Amino acid sequence: MRIVVVGAVESTVAAIEALLESQTAPAAVVTLPRKALGRHSDAIDISQAVSATLPIIYAEDVNSAPIVAEVRQLNPDIIFIVGWSQVCKAPFREAARLGCIGFHPSLLPKLRGRAVIPWTILTHQQETGASFFWIDDGIDTGDILRQQRFRLRNDETARSLYDRQRSAIRELIPQIVNDFHQGVATRTPQDHDHATYCARRRPRDGKIDWHADADRVLTFIRAVGDPYPGAFTTMDGEHLSIWTARPYAHSHRYIGLPGQIQTLTTGGFVVRCGNGECVEVTKWTTPADRKIARHAVLGEAE
Repeated sequence: MRIVVVGAVESTVAAIEALLESQTAPAAVVTLPRKALGRHSDAIDISQAVSATLPIIYAEDVNSAPIVAEVRQLNPDIIFIVGWSQVCKAPFREAARLGCIGFHPSLLPKLRGRAVIPWTILTHQQETGASFFWIDDGIDTGDILRQQRFRLRNDETARSLYDRQRSAIRELIPQIVNDFHQGVATRTPQDHDHATYCARRRPRDGKIDWHADADRVLTFIRAVGDPYPGAFTTMDGEHLSIWTARPYAHSHRYIGLPGQIQTLTTGGFVVRCGNGECVEVTKWTTPADRKIARHAVLGEAE
């Protein structure tokens, strides 16, 4: 079976490695050139990330006539799209004899669209999953091929959920390849009446609102961190990225403004939130490793 993989992120590597472990090396990988990797916050140089030597096709537009022609020459049976934000139009999809299969990090039809992992945590989903589906003319609307479901943990982070999605890819792809070998690959139509849609998120959407309750602030930090741009605030007008934080047990001892640094700890610093509770920031980055200033008010007018 001849397979082409399209993608440019960490999840793409998981798909490629799953194929290699299944003794089904891709005929080629279509990915972004290095200069365009900024399209994805979790982008990765595929040529450096995969140990095996694979033919690489660099494309900024998979729908361009030269790329479609190059992929057609490979005579693929299947094209896997894993980690590619551009819509793949019919001429490209038709290059695959059996079809074009997409991956989406949710239980479709729920949470179609963009920034799915952050939105999954921000909307307090109790259950999510991974979906491989037949790509059609819509956005994440095609028939389901295989899914895996799992419950979210109370302390789920963008990184932990992303890694669980990568594990699901590694488990599902060998099953899908076997389905095609056995001639039993299925199509289960999505129930479009139950579809929900996620809007795109941009780096600036990671700004922390210190007037929110502490629990909400902690959820926000968990949701938008690595491998995404991360939560941030400002200290004296300078950017301050906040990567991890936890509840602070002694909130009742401190009085101050929302966003004010109450005290420094051995593990970080304590910030008061809008409901009077505090969070302890345990991992952060500042320009030139600037020192944290006690009583500074984070997020003040810049």
